[in-house]
Amino acid sequence: MKITFMGAGSTVFAKNVLGDVMCTPALRECKIALYDIDGERLEESYVMVDSLNRNINESRASVEKYLGVEQRKDALRGADFVVNAIQVGLYEPCTVIDFEVPKKYGLRQTIADSNGIGGIFRALRTIPVLEDFCRDMQEVCPDAYFLNYTNPMAQLAGYLGRYGGVKSVGLCHSVQGCSRGLLRELDIPFTDPIYEKIAGINHMGWLLEIRDNDGTDLYPEIRRRAAAMLENPKPDFKDLVRLEYIRRLGYYCTESSEHNAEYNAFFIKKDHPELIDRYRIPLDEYPRRCVEQIARWKNDREKYVQGNVTHERTKEYASYIMESIVTDQAYKIGGNVINKGHLIENYPENACVEVPCLVNRAGIQPCYVGELPLQLAAMNMNMINVHLLTIEAAVTKKKEYIYQAAMLDPLCASQLTIDEIISLCDDLIEAHTGWLPEYH
Repeated sequence: MKITFMGAGSTVFAKNVLGDVMCTPALRECKIALYDIDGERLEESYVMVDSLNRNINESRASVEKYLGVEQRKDALRGADFVVNAIQVGLYEPCTVIDFEVPKKYGLRQTIADSNGIGGIFRALRTIPVLEDFCRDMQEVCPDAYFLNYTNPMAQLAGYLGRYGGVKSVGLCHSVQGCSRGLLRELDIPFTDPIYEKIAGINHMGWLLEIRDNDGTDLYPEIRRRAAAMLENPKPDFKDLVRLEYIRRLGYYCTESSEHNAEYNAFFIKKDHPELIDRYRIPLDEYPRRCVEQIARWKNDREKYVQGNVTHERTKEYASYIMESIVTDQAYKIGGNVINKGHLIENYPENACVEVPCLVNRAGIQPCYVGELPLQLAAMNMNMINVHLLTIEAAVTKKKEYIYQAAMLDPLCASQLTIDEIISLCDDLIEAHTGWLPEYH
């Protein structure tokens, strides 16, 4: 079995996924191909993965490295699984551009990697690279599964599912910890295993049902405590946006409040700066994290490249998917897939949805969910419309679809006029020169 890791310079994430593989008996004797376009980061990851292989895997796996576009097909050749963790444009220059250009228009963001104007442009610069990956995969590993971890998840998984021509699924971290995280932050006791039903779209999947292992419906107590926390939040409590979702929409959602603060028109408003403090919204949070992560890597680098690295299996889906397909041991994930056959009945069939999926030797099989409550579907549709237009822009190279995606984004539309939105898009296209294909 061969696993190719695209964007292997993401050393810490590569450690988690590939360390998980080495902790899984059915996967340990695999071939690992590390691919990146940054030679220094690739070498660091190679040293780390090789050390990890010796320390926790008795060198059962073989590890090879591949640098640059000219070696990409060799990295992919014969792969059974391709894990994607690339970031096109990195923090500098592209993430900085995604934040600083909108600021000139008075448009503030928190994360900007999934939705909103930042998510649109991250998708536009990433989809052309995925197109190249898929073309190579069709030639040298046509039966491989493409496991995408890169954001913006819905746009990229949506593109892959409709146009990629390879078996693919989008994977996120937010589903696994959603229910237990909510119960812990509201101090609600529970006993594992709990029952949960989650569906929607990436970063805005909805916790539709949650029951303790004795069948007790936990939502009534969740709603009571969420209302109380909103009225009198703890000093260090950060999850107020999602608790407001519970109060106003009736349900909790999978991704953090700092993400969801920018997915609607409710919380970030130029004329109501008091909402930032009221809901404890961390503007410019992602750039702050990037700076901290870069500094942390400088401090931690030696730990990863000096040979003493170790690992315990995490909750990341990748190794469990591989194990299930190899061993036929059934496993359930929350996967991002095309809504083919109307898995969620009141969503478009070409939308990318996040739904429960069964994994076994037959592959990744999305499960039927049914119809979601109208208010939740409406919230998701605000994002889905933007996703579909962004993908259309990437496929057709028509600039008008970029404009229309931005016009329909709730945060852009609530803050800017149509003329300002068009001008912002033009400025971002110019600022991303060299990172985007030509649009007409």
